[in-house]
Amino acid sequence: MKPIWIVDDDKSIRWVLEKTLAREKMPFRSFASAGEALSQLDLGRDLPQVLISDIRMPGESGLDLLKRCKTDFPSLPVIIMTAYSDLDSAVAAFQGGAFEYLPKPFDVDQALDLIRRAVDESMHQFGASGEIDPLPEIIGQAPAMQEVFRAIGRLSQSNATVMITGESGSGKELVARAVHRHSPRANKPFIAINTAAIPRDLLESELFGHERGAFTGAAAQRQGRFEQAENGTLFLDEIGDMPPELQTRLLRVLSDGTYYRVGGRLPLKAQVRIIAATHQKLEVRVKEGLFREDLFHRLNVIRVRLPSLRERREDIPILARHFLQKSAKELGVEAKRFSDAAQKYLGALDFPGNVRQLENLCHWLTVMAPGQQIDLADLPPELRALPATAGASDWESGLADEVDRLLAANDGNVHEKLVKRFESVLIDRALAHTGGRRVEASQALGIGRNTITRKIKDLEISNAKADNPEHPRT
Repeated sequence: MKPIWIVDDDKSIRWVLEKTLAREKMPFRSFASAGEALSQLDLGRDLPQVLISDIRMPGESGLDLLKRCKTDFPSLPVIIMTAYSDLDSAVAAFQGGAFEYLPKPFDVDQALDLIRRAVDESMHQFGASGEIDPLPEIIGQAPAMQEVFRAIGRLSQSNATVMITGESGSGKELVARAVHRHSPRANKPFIAINTAAIPRDLLESELFGHERGAFTGAAAQRQGRFEQAENGTLFLDEIGDMPPELQTRLLRVLSDGTYYRVGGRLPLKAQVRIIAATHQKLEVRVKEGLFREDLFHRLNVIRVRLPSLRERREDIPILARHFLQKSAKELGVEAKRFSDAAQKYLGALDFPGNVRQLENLCHWLTVMAPGQQIDLADLPPELRALPATAGASDWESGLADEVDRLLAANDGNVHEKLVKRFESVLIDRALAHTGGRRVEASQALGIGRNTITRKIKDLEISNAKADNPEHPRT
């Protein structure tokens, strides 16, 4: 391991860090100024594993040193220290590419933990270019996604109407675009409209266009989405929220292939393939009288069901990697990566927002996570507080996931809380097995009668016969 460089004009700070690193048997070198460190960098020998520097020193500043390091040694983690904990210093440090910003006075253990993370980061090279590897238009290795790919393949030579179902954020528009891209209409327009996002009094004009003077504000003739998608594909997202009167007009278009602009008298021919999508159960809305049954059958010619992210957990790592690379490219920074613990934790979450939620999370982490490796503690607090119970093959794996969650949430007394929960379940199930008889339950568990009586009281377990706890089984 290469040495940790300490750069600070304050001798006492250097001394504290030197003693801390020496105690941990980590090599180090100290410099009283940024100029000294820059001179050593110029030699190009004995470069540091990690550099930790004060921000304000006589002569060159820590930000000058940071800039030089990021120019000549972009993979070198640099930790910036300062006694001036102001917004400008923090922003300048992070904009300059600092690994982390450490305000003085700092806790020694906190500083040591940060140095260790930086060392770990420096030992993991994650691709020099930072470019996104070429990936398929839709990412998925899970069996459920393979079924979607097969459906897209079968539809490649078809012009049939398609209904895509799936939860919000699962990627229904991506599937619609893939169906279009692999169809005979691929070189024609793909026009998408979210029927739930447009006010109902404007939706008819959006879909079918309008003639000049058709209503107040209609100063000129306007094409609708059907005309814009001529000979191509029209994607109607959230079709389940379409108003009843528009359902009738859409049914007419699907039935005879003609429509009228708002205020128009001449019929127009619709040479368009329809792909509809919804997160709702249209069969239920039909029964409730909220969606026309005849329109449902017109749209439901070929159905493609897109699985939720919790149904394809094995795809989370490759999706997360892709989104981290994508965000890094958009922001012009080096792509980050998840630690094994963080990746395992994410794989156990339900992700109610599906792929969109995971993408937003990766973008947030690209901006906010301090280092190149994303650990559990770097995840947003609201995500760390979620139960991560899925993906466990047995109760021990589930317990391990719960321990990871509580530790990541900085929940104190983890041992005490988990022991109480474990004992509560254990005794409750034993009492259920014995019909609430405490003596038999204690014998089945192999613990004393007084012990189980005390724990029933302490843990407030109600599934026990209190009147005569030693009453035999009848």
